Formats: sequence, structure tokens, C-alpha cells
Amino acid sequence: MTHDLHGDHLIAGKRISTETKFSSSPATGPAAEFSVGTVELVEQACAAAAAAAEGFAATSREDRARLLEAIADQIDARGDAITAVGSAETGLPAGRLQGERGRTTGQLRLFASHIRDGAYLDRRYDEALPDRAPLPRPDLRMMQRPIGPVAVFGASNFPLAFSVAGGDTAAALAAGCPVVVKGHSAHPGTGEIVGDAVAAAIASLDMDPGLFSLVQGGRRDVGQALVTDPRIKAVGFTGSLGGGRALFDLCASRPEPIPFFGELGSVNPMFVLPHAAAARAAEIGTNWAGSLTMGAGQFCTNPGIAVVIDGPEADAFVAAALEGLKKVDAQTMLTDGMASAFQDGARRVADASGVSTCLSGTTADRKAEPHLYEVAAQDWLADEALAEEVFGPLGLVIRVADAAQMEEVARSFVGQLTATLQLDDDDIALAKTLLPVLEKMAGRVLANGFPTGVEVSDTMVHGGPYPASTNFGATSVGTLSIRRFLRPVCYQNLPAALLPTDL
Repeated sequence: MTHDLHGDHLIAGKRISTETKFSSSPATGPAAEFSVGTVELVEQACAAAAAAAEGFAATSREDRARLLEAIADQIDARGDAITAVGSAETGLPAGRLQGERGRTTGQLRLFASHIRDGAYLDRRYDEALPDRAPLPRPDLRMMQRPIGPVAVFGASNFPLAFSVAGGDTAAALAAGCPVVVKGHSAHPGTGEIVGDAVAAAIASLDMDPGLFSLVQGGRRDVGQALVTDPRIKAVGFTGSLGGGRALFDLCASRPEPIPFFGELGSVNPMFVLPHAAAARAAEIGTNWAGSLTMGAGQFCTNPGIAVVIDGPEADAFVAAALEGLKKVDAQTMLTDGMASAFQDGARRVADASGVSTCLSGTTADRKAEPHLYEVAAQDWLADEALAEEVFGPLGLVIRVADAAQMEEVARSFVGQLTATLQLDDDDIALAKTLLPVLEKMAGRVLANGFPTGVEVSDTMVHGGPYPASTNFGATSVGTLSIRRFLRPVCYQNLPAALLPTDL
């Protein structure tokens, strides 16, 4: 299916073209031209968002829920075009994009249901006690209120679920905050179609078009202008540690510092406990290989490191993983830059002291084959660089001498999105020793599973201590993510006529 792309920015409901263009770099098919973002466009978008903010904050939960559902409907109506353009731009198979579209529209509808319920407002009431001694107590009411315009940076590895109308945008709109999106240049056509869907939903409900803007492309100064604009009150970001940290520092250095909710990556260690290894090392190794290579390893929850006690069970685990990886063909990576970075990362691991190569694939023409390495615990502990994420289908096995050294390795990890325990009933004692370490390390702890699957639900936590994310008290997935864009306000002795409707 073909789809005519207009290549424009979308600023408060209006398509705007700029003279300077950039070309997309699709995995297949011809490139398309898109307008390059400018600081001036960011200024327009932020001004429109600020003008819409108070009115949007005053809308009812029902009105915002209807908007989220309308966006989901508009995205679904463009489903074939999204799949065709997204597949050409990213190289992702149609089935993956269709599933990701379902996740994107599903979370929009989930947030609609969640805000209708109203529990997220955390409403509290302390009635007045005028006769209390020695001092009376005033009438006190509290609830969560929207913080104002939010900047969202589209992610490279999820062109739908973490991009233009992904979790950050859905959460901000659900909270009552206008959104300005900086589109990702890896999939500008996909972003454009989704942006048009959001604008169409807003127009269909006759809501303020300033609620949403999409700025495409642009140099570094465009992103800097967005996070430093005084009208922006928070930033949602999914991307690299380097880029995210630079934006985080900008947010902190503003005259009015604002929260930067960045999800910056993770190696997601998996600990194979001894009784589980004795019972099913080969099974775990095979399944680990499948998780490692899912989507060419381009998931932020990719379990890139396995920790196992040295011995015959470790040999069986590595052999099964190796056999599984050999069956995986080269896969297209999302961008040329990612393919190059993956190649550099694999070379860095292979060249590290004490690392043995089990499988060394090739990376050419944006296609990557799986890689597998192993290292002894003492060499791992001596080289902090081995703990750095390599984004792609690469696994590193750490062989430890015993349970005590497994705990030592566990304590060496910095913040992670996930940590996994492969265990049997007889491993419970060791698991109890490791669990407090993993709780401090990761936002999600799994048992006997694999983290490459993030459920969108009330209980999900997708975040963790730095550098997994820049705010370990938040999540970018699930209904709790709405709380990032709210702040508590206490109302003391206000007349009922002045109180927000929800109070």
C-alpha cells in the first residue's frame, strides 16, 4: 500500500513547511523529504501549548477520556498506512508493527478508562475541626492537578508505542497537559501519520488545537530549545544515555528546573540459580537466545547479560544458547547509526581482557547477526565497560565461582530496568539473598521469565535507578505513568464554588 506523505510539521493543528528539508533513510523503498525543525517552530508550538493549558486542565475527565479514545480510533483508521510506511522506514516486519499499533491504541484506551475511574487523583479530605484544642483544624482537601505543557521526544526503537502518540503523550494528555513532540528522524513518515491522527481527533471533538504539536527533524538546537522553553514543565524521553543525560542537564540548569523523565537503557541481567541450572540449563539457554534476538535485540529490556555458576551446567547453558543463536538469520536494524554502534559495541566487548568469543556475527548493510561472549567474574568485576549496554542481538555470559560471587556480581550492577531470576524451589534461599540486591537495582524483578515483554497495566514499572532512568520514582509504562505529569495541590477553607469539580 502507498501513502502520500506531506512532509510538514504540525503546529497546533496547522501543517507548516520549512524551506530546508531532510531525507529519510528507509530500510526499503525510496526516501522521502521532510521539513527540518527550527527553533522558531518550537517557539510557536510552546506558545500554543501554553495558551491551551489552563483550558485543558479545566476539562472533565470524561472529555479527556473521549479524546484518548478518539486518538486511538484515528490511529486504527490509518492502520494500513502506518504499517506500510513504518515497515519501509524501520525494516520491522508488518506483524511487529501491527502488534505495536495495538499496544499503542490499547494504552490510550486503558488511560481513558483509568481517568474515568478517578482514583489516580488521590483525593484526600480532612474535615474542619473548629473546636479542636489547642488549635482548630481548617478544612483541607487535596488532589493531583496537571503540571502544564509537556515535551516528548520520540524513540527510535518503538516508532509507535514510545513515539508521537506513545506512552508519554498518552499519559500527559490523560493528566490534562498539552504536548509538544519532537519527532524522531528514524521514522518521520510514521510519526507524521500518527501526528495527523492526533490532530484529527482533537478537531473532531472541537478541542483547542494547541493541545498537540509535532516538530520533525532538526539539529540539536531544536531539542535544546524545546527543553529550555520556560513554558515546558516536564520532559518525557526514551533514548541513549548520552543524549538523555545532555537533555537532563539542560532541564536541571534552567532558571526554573523541571523534571526530566528519561529512560536511558539497561543490560537487564539474568541470574541462573544453581538448581534451576541443574534441572533445565539447556532450556533456559535456548529461551534466552530467543529473547536476546527478538526484534534484532533492539528492546530496552533486552536481557544482555546472564550470570551462571561455572561448571557443566554453565557449559550446557552456553551450548544451548549458542545453538539457538546460530539459527537466527541476520536482522535489519532500525537505522544505519544503530548498526554501526552495534558493530562498535561488539568489537569493544570482544577486545576486552578475559572475554572469550563464542559466536561472532557480522554487521553489514544495516543487518546484524547475533554475537555471544563469555567472561569470568573476576574479569567482569575488573572492567566497568563490560556493563555498558550494546544495543542489538548480543549476549554476554558471566561465569561465577559460587553463590557468594554471584551476589558480588549482582551488587556490581548500576541501575537497571529489569533483573531476572531463573530458579527452582531449592533455590529459594539464594533467591532471598539476591532479591534485596535486585530490588535496589531494578524497577522490575522477574522469576522464570524473560523481560522482553512489557505489559501495559496498572502494576507495571518501566524505570529504575540511574542510568536506567533519570527518575527512579517513576515509570514510563502503565497507568502510574500519568503521575509524572501531575502535582498535588491542597485547598484550605476554599468555598465549594471555587473547588475543582473533582473535589
